Amino acid sequence: MKNKIPKAWYFPITVLTIYLLLLILDKSLFFSSISSFYNILLKVIPVFIAVFVLMTITNHFITPKFILKHIRKRGIKKWFFVIIGGILSSGPIYMWYPLLADLKEKGLNKGLIACFLYNRAIKIPLLPLIVLYFNWKFVVILILVMIFVSVIQGILIDKALEK
Repeated sequence: MKNKIPKAWYFPITVLTIYLLLLILDKSLFFSSISSFYNILLKVIPVFIAVFVLMTITNHFITPKFILKHIRKRGIKKWFFVIIGGILSSGPIYMWYPLLADLKEKGLNKGLIACFLYNRAIKIPLLPLIVLYFNWKFVVILILVMIFVSVIQGILIDKALEK
């Protein structure tokens, strides 16, 4: 019987092999590489912890029932709840389709659904990571533009599908 290595292990084994070859061929480059990895790891671990905490909080408090309750508001408040709901939604998108279809049957227009789906691209748990790589100014401008464009997209979809 063959002991077959699972495909998921190909990449880590390849990386370890390269590091072993580097250790044999050029020890200074190996230690420099390990030092860089360690420094990056020290920066990223607090971000991973923050992401885990944020994901736990949002998954606990923001449920489909919570969004359904607030999406029934009238006027401009509906847009705010759709935007916030899209930003706070988590999990795979296909899990949201039944809820969105149910909301559509209950009178939610397609523009608001598009706005919700557009705002799913803004992920609060990933904000610390994007701030780490870029900066706060970039992140704030990016989020504001995405929210603004999501509303425009929703309005355009409503207008296009009116006919």
